[in-house]
Amino acid sequence: MKILLAVDGSAYTKKMLAYLATHDELLGASHEYTVLTVQPPLPPRARAALGKEVVDNYHAEEAEKVLAPVCKFLKRHGVEARRSVKVGAVGESISKLADSGKFDLVVMGSHGHGAIATLVMGSVTTQVLAQCKVPILLIR
Repeated sequence: MKILLAVDGSAYTKKMLAYLATHDELLGASHEYTVLTVQPPLPPRARAALGKEVVDNYHAEEAEKVLAPVCKFLKRHGVEARRSVKVGAVGESISKLADSGKFDLVVMGSHGHGAIATLVMGSVTTQVLAQCKVPILLIR
C-alpha cells in the first residue's frame, strides 16, 4: 500500500505515529511511505524584503524540524520513507499530492477546533476531507 503521512510536528503528529506503531497492518516494510510537511508561505512583502534564498532556507529549516523526528521514528521501526516538502495552502497541498501521487491512504492527525473556530478560520482537516479523493485515516 502507498501511504502518505501528513505531518506538522504537533502533538497530533506524535499521536498519529503512536497509533501507527501499535497497528502492524499500517506500519511495516511492506508499505511505501511518503512523509509530507507543508509550510505556509510567508507574506509577499516579507519574501520581497528577505529575498528568495533566505526564504527558501527558512522553509527548508522549518520542514527539517518537522521531518527529522518523524523519519527517525519510522527508521527505528524499519521503515524508510520518502520526504516531501511543499510551501502553500496546507489542506490543498496535501490533497493535491495525495491525488497526483496515486496514494492508497492518507494518514494525518486531527485537531479539535470547535464549530465556531472552524467557521472563522477553517480547518486543514476539513479542507483535506472535502478535496481529497484518497481515503483518509484521521488520528485524534
